[in-house]
Amino acid sequence: MALRIGIILPSLRMDTRRALETAAQMGADGVQLWVAGGDLDPCNLDESGRQDLLAALGRLGLEISAICGDLGKGFTDPATVEWAIERTKEMLDLGHDLAAPILTTHIGVIPPDRNAPEWHLLTDAMLELGDYAAGLGAFIATETGPESPELMLAFFETLNTGGLAVNYDPANLVMNNFDPVAGVRVLGSYIAHTHAKDAVRYPDGRVQEVPLGEGQVPWDEYITTLRSVGFDGYLTIEREVGEDPVADIKRAMEFLRPYTR
Repeated sequence: MALRIGIILPSLRMDTRRALETAAQMGADGVQLWVAGGDLDPCNLDESGRQDLLAALGRLGLEISAICGDLGKGFTDPATVEWAIERTKEMLDLGHDLAAPILTTHIGVIPPDRNAPEWHLLTDAMLELGDYAAGLGAFIATETGPESPELMLAFFETLNTGGLAVNYDPANLVMNNFDPVAGVRVLGSYIAHTHAKDAVRYPDGRVQEVPLGEGQVPWDEYITTLRSVGFDGYLTIEREVGEDPVADIKRAMEFLRPYTR
């Protein structure tokens, strides 16, 4: 299957209806929905609203590449971990109703020390959520960036659950001084979804997100490597900065389109 191009809706900085229409007009294959708050939060989207959303997506010819359920806290704080687990289950249920089996999120920084309290909190949370996701035929896909791909893989390999995956963001890896191409080889078949984003890390350690193709992600090698590990899903454009995100996203789509053929 050919790679497809998506847009994460918050990057368009519009209300949901207008953002969906804009994504369709721009020629996107799919969209990633933000569901951790706002009008698409499971608490705010009843059964009728969910059906209306699916109907609107169908009329516009859009798929859901994934849903984003980032709560901003991860699963390493004992004061909030139970709340985060229950909220994430609600979002996984929403994804099931929307036939969107990939939920992306930041799980918190994986500590290198397996004896750290955070390691055990994260392990328990991911086992519970991984099993819950697997029961729905879904995945909770943790986003790359804060730790090395090698550490993420080591963490995953300690967990005996089928519902965990990776949302691969090459720009996050660049900004944290990791090789985005080597990381694809490390995480391989765990990669269920990707963010198409670019960045620069300067010699003095400063980092900057930049328009797609203007940063340090080596796109030819990166896409070739994604294909080599069997990835055939979405390159979902994320643009978190910039004065004209719509123009940046249009250029990003033009940049990515040759890679989907």
